[in-house]
Amino acid sequence: MQSLAEWSQRHYRLALEGMLASVSPVGIVKVREGLAQQVRPRRGSIVASPVLAAYDPDPDYFFHWYRDSAVVLDALRLAWRDGEIGEAALGHFADFIDFSTALAGLDGGGLLTPQWRARVTPHFKQYLRTDQELAAVHGDAVAAETRVNPDGTLDVLSWPRPQHDGPALRALAVLAWLEAAPHSPAVRDAAAALARADLEFAYAHALRPCFDMWEEERGLHYYVLRVSAAALTSGADWIAGRDPQAARRFRAEGQAILQRLEGYWLPQAGMFRSRVLESGSPSMKELDIAVVLAALHAEPIGAAPAGARRPGALDAPAAPLAHSVHDPRIHATLRRLEAHFETEYPINHGRPAGRGPALGRYPNDTYYSGGAYFFSTLGAAELCYRAAGGAADDGSFLARGDAYLETVRAWVPASGEMAEQFDRHTGEPRSARELAWSYAALLSCLTARRAASAPSSDGAARSAKAAAAGPGSR
Repeated sequence: MQSLAEWSQRHYRLALEGMLASVSPVGIVKVREGLAQQVRPRRGSIVASPVLAAYDPDPDYFFHWYRDSAVVLDALRLAWRDGEIGEAALGHFADFIDFSTALAGLDGGGLLTPQWRARVTPHFKQYLRTDQELAAVHGDAVAAETRVNPDGTLDVLSWPRPQHDGPALRALAVLAWLEAAPHSPAVRDAAAALARADLEFAYAHALRPCFDMWEEERGLHYYVLRVSAAALTSGADWIAGRDPQAARRFRAEGQAILQRLEGYWLPQAGMFRSRVLESGSPSMKELDIAVVLAALHAEPIGAAPAGARRPGALDAPAAPLAHSVHDPRIHATLRRLEAHFETEYPINHGRPAGRGPALGRYPNDTYYSGGAYFFSTLGAAELCYRAAGGAADDGSFLARGDAYLETVRAWVPASGEMAEQFDRHTGEPRSARELAWSYAALLSCLTARRAASAPSSDGAARSAKAAAAGPGSR
């Protein structure tokens, strides 16, 4: 039987290939007949899934989500850093910067002509955004869009908006790329301008209510707050030499957000709650994998440590380990999720020794199969790998990470194709097929496993393989 290390090596390559199918998918044309749309992606766009579905039954994910695209962009950085992809990755980064920069000029008011609604079929008109909502989409509001079409036009469908995590995640990914790789002066300047705009957005909007990362409930969310704090603190370090005043603003706001997150800890429940709803009503989704993902996404692998993680940078109780992959409260939240899904999902019952539980998003999820998610289960594995060797490590984190990875291994087919979910009863793929985030999650998880299994003295150094590969090779 193939060892886990052998499986990991093979499926890293398959996941990278699968993820790249969503990056600049210019050879795919998406036709939405009911909306009279023919979407031809632009270079630099990253679709959540390149599969052309239309809720038949799989969902239509042929959109550039701000969040998903940032996660993919960072996984691309890791693949470049480790020599798994050549200089083509730098081109993808430059294209992403161009595409993202152009989005800032969108204006929903330009759609408000009598002709555009007339072209939509009667059945689809019920799904359109109102004129009032579209007219408000300009300036900062563009960055609060959940998603756009990959041709760089606004999504005209009614959808949960605003979301405030996308710009923060994009800033973190772009700053990590700027630190890690050589770029032309033009690309570096454009990337810096985009990062600065995203940081200003996070500064202005992090503490404003928005929809959660699952696009379901409006309030103040642990995930949004955590990644915003990380972006602002990293941004303060990055900009300090050029704009000390902005650095002080960003750092103070990042610290204030981290202090606020202390109130999300529920000691009696032994977990961080994932949200505080705008309505003030209790949520049934307080236990949520979003908390684990927040700790991962707030700390890009291999990026320079932000000031928030330096001893003495923050006042207690938001100490350097607070809300990080080493925070025992994050680990406790994961244990609560483990216990719940161990019972809720039949595929977890009677599983072989050495396998961890498959994890979903939150209890009683009903989206599609309401089943396990690859990025949830891989997120748990990555958290364990990144916690290995920390002060709280009792020697079991690496084994726990491998147990989760064995579960993913059990449900990923030999072809390497990864959907969004795998069914809670059968393990069959469900929801969106070939999800870019699933592939990105496997890449970052396996990167963390490499570091936990054989840590190097310089995690940011590119491998000798990369140097030998030469420009443009993969």
